[in-house]
Parts: sequence; C-alpha cells; structure tokens
Amino acid sequence: MTPLGIGIVGCGVISDIYLKNAALFPQIEVRAVADQRPEAAREKGEAHGVPAMGTVALLNRDDIDIVLNLTVPAAHVEVGLAALASGKHVYSEKPLAGSVAEARQLTDAAAARGLRLGCAPDTFLGGAHQTARALVDAGRIGRPTAGTATLMLAGHERWHPNPDFYYAGAGAGPLMDMGPYYVTAMVNLLGPVSRVTAMAASGRETRTIATGPRAGEEVPVEVPTHITGVMEFASGALVQIVTSFDVRAHRHTPLELYGTEGSLLIPDPNRFDGTVELFGSDWQAQETGHAHGDGNYRGLGLADMAAGIAEGRPHRASGALALHALDVMESLPASAASGTAVTLSTTCERPAPLAPGGHTGRIETMETA
Repeated sequence: MTPLGIGIVGCGVISDIYLKNAALFPQIEVRAVADQRPEAAREKGEAHGVPAMGTVALLNRDDIDIVLNLTVPAAHVEVGLAALASGKHVYSEKPLAGSVAEARQLTDAAAARGLRLGCAPDTFLGGAHQTARALVDAGRIGRPTAGTATLMLAGHERWHPNPDFYYAGAGAGPLMDMGPYYVTAMVNLLGPVSRVTAMAASGRETRTIATGPRAGEEVPVEVPTHITGVMEFASGALVQIVTSFDVRAHRHTPLELYGTEGSLLIPDPNRFDGTVELFGSDWQAQETGHAHGDGNYRGLGLADMAAGIAEGRPHRASGALALHALDVMESLPASAASGTAVTLSTTCERPAPLAPGGHTGRIETMETA
C-alpha cells in the first residue's frame, strides 16, 4: 500500500520510539518533525533523517496526511485543533486532553471535518493483550464478572529530571498519567464503563527530584497521588482500580480478570509483550498467539489508523475510545470529591480484535484474516 505521510509535532523523549518504529509499518512514512524548541526538532530530524521545521510549516505541507501529536498533555488540544483545521488527521499521545470538555473539542472538530482522530495507548493491540482478548472472546473464563487494575509505584521524581507536570496541571497524577493504559486495556476486554465510584488522597505535599541538574529540588504536589475505585462496566463486571505514586513496593499483578469459569492474569498494559496466564483447574501460561508481542511497538495504533483510512474501516485506538477512557479517569476523582457514584457521560464501541498469527506490520481484522 502507499504509505500515508506523518508529521510529528513534539520531539521529546517519546518521539524516538515512534521515529524508530515507523520503519516497521508500511502503512506510514514520517516526512517531517517540528517542536516549539527548534533545536529539539533539528536533533531528532538529523538522528532519523527527517526534515525539521516549524509547526506551521509542517501543517501546511501537502504530503502530510496525519499529524502525530507528541506534545505535553497541556498542549494536546491546541496542537490537535490546529492540525484538524489544516485538514490533517490527528493521532495523539495520551491522554487525549486534560478534561472531557476539552477532548470533546477535538472529537467534534474531527467529526465536523470528516477527519480521523486517534490516540494512544495502543499497547492493547500488542500480542499479549490480544491473546487475552481472544481467550475472553472464546469463553475460556466464562462470563467475566470482576477484575483488578493495579498501578502502584513511588513516583516519577525518582528517575525523571523534570517531573513537575506529573504533580500539577492538566494530565497530572498517576491516574491521568498511567490510567489510560489500564482503563483502555479493560475496555478492550470488557467493553465500555457505565459508572464509577472512588476515594483519593495525597501522601505528601512535595516531591524531591532525585536525578539530573535539579536533584534535591522540591516539586509541589497539587493533585491526588493515590486514587482507588471501582469501575462498573455496562456488561455488569466490576473492576477495582488503584493508581498511586505513594507505594514503594507491592505484590499485585497489573491486570486480573475473573469469570464464572476461570481467571486471567494479564501483563503490564504499558507493554505489548508478557505472558498471559489462564486458570481453569490450575494456572497455565498461554502461548502468545498474535503478532507484536515480542517488543515495544508504539506506533501500532497509528499504523492501524492509517490502514483504516486506506481501507475505509474504523481504526481501533480511536478518539471515541480515548474520550471514554478520559471520562472514566475524570469521573473517578469526581466521585472521590463528591462522595457519590458518577455515571459516565460517554460510551464507545469495543475495539475490533486483531487476527491471530501474522507478523510485524501486518494489521487486519478477524473478518479479513
């Protein structure tokens, strides 16, 4: 197929894996990079053999079909709206926006212009998570009734030299930062969420940077850093979710799913790989039956969106899915603040599964396998 042209806006750390992985997918070709810091764009452009330019120049290029928005969360909406206004499809890093209201600006603008909107995470398309999806769809655990989603760590200030945005502003806190992986993975397995309830707290008022030139500097904490709640899915399943920057160690697995006939242990939803374990009469490791389960394939969702555009089918890491995940993540702290359950204002289609087998770069629905 003829690849669609990709223009990357935002040349931070995450851009490297997208630039590297673009070569794996024949559906896409990176044709330009831009950043508000010209030196950052030049550095990435030179490292990967791609022209660097200003954002306006990138948006005006006729050979750019999709803008890959890798800016910080606070800039996702501004950059996304500008790209849509330029007639470009948009695929964004997570979260889609800092709030559901802001995200609706993007989904409404894309719909009004007949353009595609996609958003990370795409790890649910990885081999491990598609293998788990296939087991659920085949009825191997019976009817799913409950589960757990657990992300607990001590905080990003331990390794990030500039962790300020994890603790203040749009996209801050463990739920907004890492929740998209866990919520999206469960929506892939169970479908949309209908209602949530939660409680929240902050373990410390400040955080101390441990590495880099600012080591020893304190960062104020302005958001809850430990949120625990329950997601009630439209299917009836109840999933406990905990996201925290206040836990030094624990022994919980990232994702577990329980059904009337068995249970699943599902690997880290921030990864494409890992081993799925199924319990029937005992725990048994399951062979990964899908492609993209042996490494980091960030960009798979972008490639699937490009393929969807070319083939006239829905893409999986969609704006609607990202909006719904954001609604879950906004509603959990709202429930904690109000002390009441919150009914979600959005819903979404469960993403279509990928076909088993295949190879890197191959993207197809079950119907076309």
